[in-house]
Amino acid sequence: MTISHPPTPGTALWLYAHPRPDSLNGRIFREGVDTLAGQRNVLTSDLYAQGFDPVLRESDLGQLSGTHGNFAELLGDAYTQGQLALDVRAEQRKVAEAELLIIQFPLWWYGMPAILKGWIDRVLTAGFAFGDLDETGLPRRYGDGGLVGRKALIIVTAGEDGRSLGSRGISGDLDTLLFPLTHGVLWYSGVASYDLHVITDADGLDDDAVARELRRLRRRLSGIAEEPARLFRNLRDGEYRGTRALRADLAPGRTDLNVHLADDRRL
Repeated sequence: MTISHPPTPGTALWLYAHPRPDSLNGRIFREGVDTLAGQRNVLTSDLYAQGFDPVLRESDLGQLSGTHGNFAELLGDAYTQGQLALDVRAEQRKVAEAELLIIQFPLWWYGMPAILKGWIDRVLTAGFAFGDLDETGLPRRYGDGGLVGRKALIIVTAGEDGRSLGSRGISGDLDTLLFPLTHGVLWYSGVASYDLHVITDADGLDDDAVARELRRLRRRLSGIAEEPARLFRNLRDGEYRGTRALRADLAPGRTDLNVHLADDRRL
């Protein structure tokens, strides 16, 4: 089964993925944690500093290693039986406690660094983040699941300017690029996301620009408790009835990923 206890009010987990502590990202991490610590109990996962192993292996199954069957389902069994690796269980405890997740990373090759993807692979297992059924027999996913009741703020730095990452930019709209994270990972397991916090032109910011960005981040974090998170459509609402495709009468003629956003709904 999935997590049955609610998160601890006032607790945040700052998940950070950048190899250099003296980088712009390093400053954002330190100052962001300090700012948030004035409001909440802040847990941190500095993946590079921890030497977190991002590779999901057969050994992650513990004593179930070598057992025949679906690997994701076996990970769920390993979670239930307390067989997951100690580093994974430590990360799961932090996620379980946090009501706010801050996920910070640089945009590399149009996505997150591999160490962060590996953290997702190893930590958000069946049985912990997803895997059971609701009272109707529907999978508890997309708006439900093991991490329901939590919200996430994604902080991402990008070397390109805002126009390149806009709706008509050559690099593609950033919300669309990060849909696999906001919808496919977070919303899948029940976590609602705030609007992205994006720092563009990150490679060329001078000292004054860095100071402005840090002030902007501090303001954002100071008001995050009052900020509404955006919601995607919930699998349980019947809008995907019959199949996993959106009903034809909703957003007719559209095929963009924003069709999965819940109209005018915020949490």
